[in-house]
This record gives sequence, structure tokens and C-alpha cells, in this order.
Amino acid sequence: MSLTVLVDYDSGNLHSAQKAFERMAREAGHGTVVVTSEPDVVARADRIVLPGDGAFPSCRAALIRHSGLFEAVDEAVTRRAVPFMGICIGMQMLATRGLEFEPTPGFGWIGGEVVRITPAEATLKVPHMGWNDLVLDHAHPVLDGIATGDHAYFVHSYHFVVADPAHRLAHADYAGAITAIVGRDNIVGTQFHPEKSQRTGLRIISNFLNWKP
Repeated sequence: MSLTVLVDYDSGNLHSAQKAFERMAREAGHGTVVVTSEPDVVARADRIVLPGDGAFPSCRAALIRHSGLFEAVDEAVTRRAVPFMGICIGMQMLATRGLEFEPTPGFGWIGGEVVRITPAEATLKVPHMGWNDLVLDHAHPVLDGIATGDHAYFVHSYHFVVADPAHRLAHADYAGAITAIVGRDNIVGTQFHPEKSQRTGLRIISNFLNWKP
């Protein structure tokens, strides 16, 4: 039976994400969804989801504090090519480094930096908060059934500027392009919260559970 793991490293409330993934797994018959901080459970996972709320440096430090947890995720994703989804800060940590408060190394799985949002219009506030339209940049199986103009729910002050434009799958317009979805190989990440993005988010979760890179 397929096992999807939501990694718990004390960085945000996982309740809504857990419910959304459980619902879509149940509807599509995609096995079990568990929330865990145990490296041995992560090592057995068929799919891995890394959420994250807060600031890049504190999330990175919290993950590392859990002995063996990042190593288990890294082994699964980079060596066994287990499908992976990062959400919010979990997506930002895929970058080479983050520049929130202080330069902080990321995983380096997708090249680029996480920088502060600087809208071209002074009337637009930071954080970028609320509903915004997705603009698709590249086709991807996780975006099956998703179209430009579909809504997603964002809450963030920093965003991921990718080194390779091919790795930005979608963006949102906030007086400038704000990275919304990144991806390469067996890795995807959403800046927005799919579990809070209603139809759009649930479709992306379902697609991820079906995805075979």
C-alpha cells in the first residue's frame, strides 16, 4: 500500500494539510497518509510532503534539529527519486539559499535564491496575502486540469527566484512576477497553500498523489 508522509518538524500546524491529503488519497485510493518526524518512517515513504510556516532560517534550523530527519528526506528524494512536494517555506528551502533576515543555505535541489518581494507599485503591501491567479509557465503532470486564471491562496513576504527559468512552472502577478510553483525531475513545490486553495489546491494534491516521475 502506498505511503505518503507529511514531515513534521515543529514548523507550523499540519492539521489542514493532513486532512486535505487524506481526503484526496481516500477519494483516489492512494493508500495511507501519515504525519511523522521519524526518519525510519520517512525512509519507507513512497511520497514525501514538506510543509513549512514562518521564516526560512528558523524552519531550516528546526528541520536540522530533528536528528536524521533531513538526511532521511534527502536520501529518499535525491537517491531513490521519491516524488516530493514542498509547501510554502518547504518549497523555499529547495533553493540554493534564502535571504530572509540572514543568508541561510537551502537544500540546493533547485538553483536560485529566496528574496523579499518588491512590488513595482508602492500601493501593494508586503506580505503578499490572499487569493491570486496562477499564470502557468510550463506544463507539468502535477498541473493537469489547472489553467491560467485558477486561484490559489498565498501568505508570504519572500519568494523563490529560480536560476533556470525552466524550473518555474507557474507564477502570480503582484506588480511583478511572483514564483508560485517550481519543479524539476521528481521535485515540485508550491509557494501557496494547496490545502487552503479549494478546488485548485485539491486538484494539485490529487495530481501529486497520482504522479509517477
